Amino acid sequence: MNMQEIRNIALIAHVDHGKTTLVDRMIYQANLVRQPENLGQLILDNNDIERERGITILAKNVSVTYKGVKINIIDTPGHSDFGGEVERVLNMADGVLLLVDAFEGCMPQTRFVLHKALQLGKKPIVVVNKVDKPNCRPDEVQEEVFDLMCALDADDDQLDFKTIFGSAKQGWMSEDWKTPTSDITPLLDAILEVVPAPQMVEGTVQMQVTSLEYSPYVGRIAVGKVTRGGLRTGEQVSLCKRYDIVEKHKVKQLMVFDGLGKSNVDEVRCGDICAVVGIDGFEIGDTIADLNAPEALPPISIDEPTMSMLFTINNSPFFGKDGKYVTSRHIKDRLDKELEKNLALKVKPGLNADSFIVYGRGVLHLSVLIEEMRREGFELQVGQPKVLDKTINGQRCEPIEDLSIEVPENFVGTAIELATRRKGALIHMEPRGDRTLLQFDIPTRGLMGLRSNLLTATQGEAIMAHRYKEYQPFKGEIDNRTNGSLVSLETGDAIAYSMNKLLDRGKFFVEPGEEIYCGEVVGEHTRERDLNINICKTKKLTNVRAAGSDEKILLPPAIKMSLEEMLEYIREDELVEVTPHHMRIRKVLLDPMDRKRAGNGGEEE
Repeated sequence: MNMQEIRNIALIAHVDHGKTTLVDRMIYQANLVRQPENLGQLILDNNDIERERGITILAKNVSVTYKGVKINIIDTPGHSDFGGEVERVLNMADGVLLLVDAFEGCMPQTRFVLHKALQLGKKPIVVVNKVDKPNCRPDEVQEEVFDLMCALDADDDQLDFKTIFGSAKQGWMSEDWKTPTSDITPLLDAILEVVPAPQMVEGTVQMQVTSLEYSPYVGRIAVGKVTRGGLRTGEQVSLCKRYDIVEKHKVKQLMVFDGLGKSNVDEVRCGDICAVVGIDGFEIGDTIADLNAPEALPPISIDEPTMSMLFTINNSPFFGKDGKYVTSRHIKDRLDKELEKNLALKVKPGLNADSFIVYGRGVLHLSVLIEEMRREGFELQVGQPKVLDKTINGQRCEPIEDLSIEVPENFVGTAIELATRRKGALIHMEPRGDRTLLQFDIPTRGLMGLRSNLLTATQGEAIMAHRYKEYQPFKGEIDNRTNGSLVSLETGDAIAYSMNKLLDRGKFFVEPGEEIYCGEVVGEHTRERDLNINICKTKKLTNVRAAGSDEKILLPPAIKMSLEEMLEYIREDELVEVTPHHMRIRKVLLDPMDRKRAGNGGEEE
């Protein structure tokens, strides 16, 4: 196979601008999969959490053959919490497809991923997607992208980009958005025309490991692009690790991406993306090189974590009722396994043998890991997410994020007040039709719990996105949530009768009849202090009847929070207990007397 016949492209975009849908259309166009009846299901978002949330978490590789040219497509996540994934993947690509929503325009994540791509000198093709939406503005969005590229110091060649308009969902692309076509051929033609073929470099083999896959049969599989020379099955190679360590290995099996799967080959030429089996103990960023004269490529730098969280075993009164894996050994093994494939994650031992401190890129990044563990049958408890401070030039600094909020005009004041109360600084404000876009610089600490407050204050109308920007001097204390907790005093079933009597004390998180234990947080108090209550009391029955003494109890529905909302809601003296079927908030100290001694006992009801 000749070398001119490969193109490597990465797809980058903000969350939910339609990357994965576009790859699906390319797959259909190349007839890799017969047109299935349910076009609603995306082929690539193949793990449950991705399907439910509608976001891509893991970068995926597929290839499509068009006019005899093999196009390797890498679908990347748009969320900056998974930025670790995006950065590595761009190393494999020779060009990028920047996808932008025709109505929303450039969002913070678009900026994040585009910045990475331009730094690496990749040439972009801009695809303005979703032009079938009502009130979309494709031409303005194209201008926005141009302005953004100027702001990100793109060179002249990168600024001279080609723009394609279309709708991935309806399956068409065209050079002019007013004239729809019947398929996405214009896009594929543009890829062949704009994206350069990989450079043919003769010499000894060099391949940087940029991502990995895991197979229960053969272990870890190294994935990367051969940048020089070629690889053959059965060949002896060196693995160049960090700190100048070189190990010898043998290539047992070579695979290239073919359609949605992989196919075995004997040799991989320079420029193609391949998967290598048989190399043990590699890290992301290591180089597979020649046996006798190994030359390492510079290792990949990945952004540092900005947040840490305590993971510990479940020691609540209900432990072991729900999950299969409850011991610290199971949790440690699972975290070690995650470290193998999740680059931006770090794990350190905690204060005692049963706890671990896990570092990640943001609440979403860590909550996806917790959600995966929960589905696999783990029981664990996690503490409040903490932001990592750094000392720079003797000054305490904290991570600052770029926050954009889009709200209807009548809620602008509320949104600004909520953000500034959390030390956000308003940088830019622009009207978009009947909505207004606000941009802030805000400390990462200030973002915790902001989304739920913002949605409540704007009647669910606000759209919020944020991305990590840089470390800046510490901004001062931020008021966290103002309401205390309602804490159960007894273990048993929640009884509607006693809940009804305590309705004026706050809102409940549990339904009547639910099992609760002493020390579990069962609701939110209307005041600042915590309140210890007993909602397991039943009505004392007597033999005396009185007309109308038993009124029918009507309770408002309990508040059910998602995992992220819980993590952002809890205080320092609380934990979230996560089991396969339940998520509960509890106090670290379950006994009310212990809490009293520690100075945060709360009032008695």
